[in-house]
Amino acid sequence: MKRFALAAVAALTLGLPAFAGEQFVDETGYAASGYDVVAYRSLTQAPVGEAQPAAVPGKAEITADYNGATFAFASEENRDMFLENPAHYAPQYDGHCAYGVSKGGKVPGNPNLWRIIDDKLYLNITTNVVGFWEEDIPGNITLAEGNWPEIDPAPASTSTIPNFSSPAPAQN
Repeated sequence: MKRFALAAVAALTLGLPAFAGEQFVDETGYAASGYDVVAYRSLTQAPVGEAQPAAVPGKAEITADYNGATFAFASEENRDMFLENPAHYAPQYDGHCAYGVSKGGKVPGNPNLWRIIDDKLYLNITTNVVGFWEEDIPGNITLAEGNWPEIDPAPASTSTIPNFSSPAPAQN
């Protein structure tokens, strides 16, 4: 009986990644539209209500794969930091809009509409949505965390990010 219980736990544990949702990847073919997810940590965040600094573009020749997607980086050092702990640097909710997840759905996350809260990277879809998100960031995170287990297994969004154009990471 003990052996059966251990086998069941192992099967469930090993099976969990199969239920994980997909990383949002837009027309560039890269997660976070090809922006360097490690570089956000070196940017100075703007106060709530003000626009954040622009995201740092990655380079096509400096990449790493995680959660079924390719991430691009501005430097090999950033790629190496990502590879040490990709879950720490990857955007929350597989790169989908944090406010959208708080409302129960998966819509694209815009890499230039970002905020780091409690050492986690959150993206939102439009500047209007950022306003709603920032009205109650802790409450919206609580709602999103409650919704995420149910919507995580759903396929990644296939929508285009509104009012956003990003060239694929530069070839150097």
